Amino acid sequence: MRTTLRNGFLFALIALVCSFSTNILAQTQTQTKTSAKKVETKKEEGKVTYLNKEEFLKKVFNYEKSNEWKYLGDKPCVLDFTASWCGPCRQISPWLDELAEEFKGKIYIYKIDVDKERELTAKFGVSGMPTLFFIPMTDQPQANRGGLPKDEMKRAIETVLLGKK
Repeated sequence: MRTTLRNGFLFALIALVCSFSTNILAQTQTQTKTSAKKVETKKEEGKVTYLNKEEFLKKVFNYEKSNEWKYLGDKPCVLDFTASWCGPCRQISPWLDELAEEFKGKIYIYKIDVDKERELTAKFGVSGMPTLFFIPMTDQPQANRGGLPKDEMKRAIETVLLGKK
């Protein structure tokens, strides 16, 4: 009788775990479909914009036409190489939203999903997330691997991108 009770309990536990796993998988697939729509957003002042390769080639740097760095934007930008599964990426994301609003009209903040844009990720040598590139109008990009506190991101924007001392 105890064996039957134990087997029944184990079966119920396994069924519960499988049910829970299926719900998580469904939520993950829904989030993936939602984030895929973000890639196609338009560049808005004061908002973080997701870029795909095609948009990157038009707005940031066309590495297919030239090996020499030449930023194509009309304002400096921050590139955030990010992943939905990355804890530090999720931590700095709200700060980037706040900085995009604070520096509205002065800079762009772009996000690149490393899982969807593997070619861009490889081209920039990104191996850890988050990786931020601060791209001034006429100088070379400056990279920071790993998360930065909001005040350090703000300071980098002011000094590297806007030339304030």
